[in-house]
Amino acid sequence: MKILKTFMTAAAALGICAFTANSFAEGVAEDPGPAAYAKAMNGKRVMLVPLAMGFDLAQGWSHYLKKEVEAWGGTFETRDPNWNLDAGAQAITDAISSDTRPDVLIIHSPDLNSYSKLMKKAQKAGTYIILVDNPANFPADAFVGSDWDRLGQLEAEAAIKGCGANSSKKIGLVQGDQANSSSLYQYAGIMKVMEKNPDFQIVAKPDSNWDATTSRNVTTTMLQQHPDICAIIDFWDGDATGASAAIRDAKLDGKVFLVTTGGGEKAADCDKLEDGTYGAVVMTDLARETADINAIIKFLLQSGQPAGTSHTYIYTLLQATTKADLKPDSCWDLKALQAEAAAAK
Repeated sequence: MKILKTFMTAAAALGICAFTANSFAEGVAEDPGPAAYAKAMNGKRVMLVPLAMGFDLAQGWSHYLKKEVEAWGGTFETRDPNWNLDAGAQAITDAISSDTRPDVLIIHSPDLNSYSKLMKKAQKAGTYIILVDNPANFPADAFVGSDWDRLGQLEAEAAIKGCGANSSKKIGLVQGDQANSSSLYQYAGIMKVMEKNPDFQIVAKPDSNWDATTSRNVTTTMLQQHPDICAIIDFWDGDATGASAAIRDAKLDGKVFLVTTGGGEKAADCDKLEDGTYGAVVMTDLARETADINAIIKFLLQSGQPAGTSHTYIYTLLQATTKADLKPDSCWDLKALQAEAAAAK
C-alpha cells in the first residue's frame, strides 16, 4: 500500500508538470507580438531624400536602411537631388502625390526652411517625417542626428588642445554657409568654447559653401594673411580636403592642426587621421545613427498615432577622435558595404 501511494503521488506530480509545460508552450505559441508587428510593418514604404546620394553618409544610411526595411517586409527607395534644392523639392512633391506615397519620408534638409511647406503637406497626407543629420524649423515626427552645438564645442576643444599653450593661439574657421543648420549651430558651439578661452581668438571665418575647391582657396588666403595660425576648423570632411591641400601648399604640414567633422567613413576620416592630414575629427557613429532611424520607424508605424503628432529628438553619440584614439572599429568602410551589397544581388 505504501509503495502504491508513493507511485500515485509521483504520477500526480508528473501530470502537473506535463500540464504546466503544455500550458507554457501554448502561451508562447500565442505570443501576439510577431503578428501585430507584421500587420503594422509589412508592405510599408520608406523613402530617403538626402542632399545627394554621391557621398558617404547618404550611401551608409541607404545601405543599413535598405537592409533593415526589406527584412521586415517593407519597401525602401531613395531619390538623388544631387545637391540641387529644386530637385529635392520636386522629389518630395512627387513622393507625396504618388499612388505609392511613402509611409515614412526621411529627409536630409539643405537648410532651416526650404522644405517646411512640403513636409507639412506630407504629414497631412499621412506620411511620417524623419529629419536626419540637419535640423530644420519644422516639427518633424523625429530628428535623428548630431547635436551640432555640442559637436562645435568638441571641435573647438580639439583645436585649442592641438594648438597648445605655447602657440600663437590663432584659430581659423572654414564654415559651410549661413543657411544650413549644421553650419550655424556648429559655429554657435565653437563660439561658446572660445568665450571660455579668451586667450585664443578666431582670426578668420570664411564660407566654403561645402565645396573642396572653395575651401582650398579661402584657406590659402587665410594662411597668407595669418601664417602663424595654429589650427583650422573646417566644418565638413567633404571640403576639408581642400583646406588640407592649402596647408600642404603653404608647407605648413605639422604646424597647422586641422579639425573637421565627418561620417566616420574609413577613407574619408580614419585614413586621414592615420596619415596626419587631419589632427582630429568629430565623427558620427553612422551605424548607430541608422539603427536609431530604424527604431523610430518601427515605433511610428506601430504607434497608430497620426503623422505630425510626435516630436522626438535622438542625438547620435559624438567623439573628437585623434590618431591616438583610433581602434579597428573607429570607422566604417564604404567599399566593404558596397561589396556586401553587390554580393547580395
